[in-house]
Amino acid sequence: MKIMSALLSSALLVGAPATAQQTAPRADQLAFRDLYKELVETDTTLSAGSCTLAAERMAARLKTAGFGDDQLTLFADPDHPKEGGLVAVYPGTSKTAKPILLIAHIDVVEAKRADWERDPFKMVEENGYFYGRGTLDDKAQAAIWTDTLIRFRKEGYKPKRTVKLALTCGEETNGAFNGAEWLAANKRDLIDAEFALNEGGGGDSDGKGHVIGQSVQVGEKTFANFRLETRNAGGHSSVPVRDNAIYQLARALTRIDEYEFPVEMTDTTRRFFSEAGAARGDEMGKAMAALAADPADKAAEAIVNKDRFLHGNIRTTCVATLLDGGHAPNALPQRAGANINCRIFPGHPIEEIKAELEKVIGDPGVTVTQLPPKRPAPPAPPLDPKVIGPMERLVARYWPGLKVIPSMANGYTDATFLGAVGIPTYGIPGIWGDPDGNGVHGLNERVEVKAVYVGRDFMYDLVKAYADKP
Repeated sequence: MKIMSALLSSALLVGAPATAQQTAPRADQLAFRDLYKELVETDTTLSAGSCTLAAERMAARLKTAGFGDDQLTLFADPDHPKEGGLVAVYPGTSKTAKPILLIAHIDVVEAKRADWERDPFKMVEENGYFYGRGTLDDKAQAAIWTDTLIRFRKEGYKPKRTVKLALTCGEETNGAFNGAEWLAANKRDLIDAEFALNEGGGGDSDGKGHVIGQSVQVGEKTFANFRLETRNAGGHSSVPVRDNAIYQLARALTRIDEYEFPVEMTDTTRRFFSEAGAARGDEMGKAMAALAADPADKAAEAIVNKDRFLHGNIRTTCVATLLDGGHAPNALPQRAGANINCRIFPGHPIEEIKAELEKVIGDPGVTVTQLPPKRPAPPAPPLDPKVIGPMERLVARYWPGLKVIPSMANGYTDATFLGAVGIPTYGIPGIWGDPDGNGVHGLNERVEVKAVYVGRDFMYDLVKAYADKP
């Protein structure tokens, strides 16, 4: 999950509307809690867990609720037997309306018990929060989507659109088997949909029980790693020469460090900068609005660049993340290398950025190699009123006074793979987080209990709003 809580929190600290009120859990919420707990407590780390087991457990719950075998597809690549997933289909009544797809990844980031205050694979409810690895990223959404289909079945709901669910593995580990990528390549018809609802959006709180913003993620950057490498004949360190592999690499890295990719905007980022900037009203907010009006405004750009997130949100960024070199402390280096991680603004193929890096370095003795896996670079989905409108209406109902602000992620999600095969994918509003990031990808991950229960009702209503009106 890619969260922008800190930015939105600072951007939207205007009269904080109260959250939808939550009292003692309802019976249906307690039943959902049991499903959610089972999913959180199923270890799905790459090192020791099994997404396949988690998918089987969710399939069993759907089957108990009345889903037939023909509506449930468990899948796993033979080479990755523990990284499987699930596709469930809830049929609609219309023969012409295109389906919608609900997607969530069920794999989680690694978590060491010795580092956590609580067992990361036991869901603990404490002080108004659910604690555990994946409670927010992304098993809350996965559990809610599964629960939504169970609720539909119990109610005998007859939507016009078919509603599909895909629970996938591999989003959290670059280079591992990715279920969304596999489905897009091998089972495109199974997940075919007019659009998909994903992670990446969501709400932001002030950390004191008030929701202050809701966003929808519309588009994201392309992820790419490049290896820079220099080679030299080496020799004895007592007779140094100017032609040194480490120094040559260092000069290349310095040039990349000093290079700034140009400012760019999509319809989404332009609207985000305009609306979030207007909500702030401070110097940064005025600069955001000015840059939205004129991306060539250098004075506004200089102010915006002071914010780390905003700086990256208006351009491609490339940064050194790993370094290696030399083979002995008393020898001249024969080789030196570095990893450059790029987050590429939509619309630019990876090859173009590779060529740009080579131009910036300006040294043919420094090789630039794009490392696998090569991610697709789909265009950003449109700000389609058919998709955004229901979100706006429901946010206004659940959190009076709040607007839905479109945003583009600096990172990437499984939307990358769906967008590449023609399924526009949106990160939805709903569940909210705290300004500190809630321990996502870090220690003691947590999510507010109220955020899960209210988010569950919001997401249920949202799916119905789409399913009822093709």
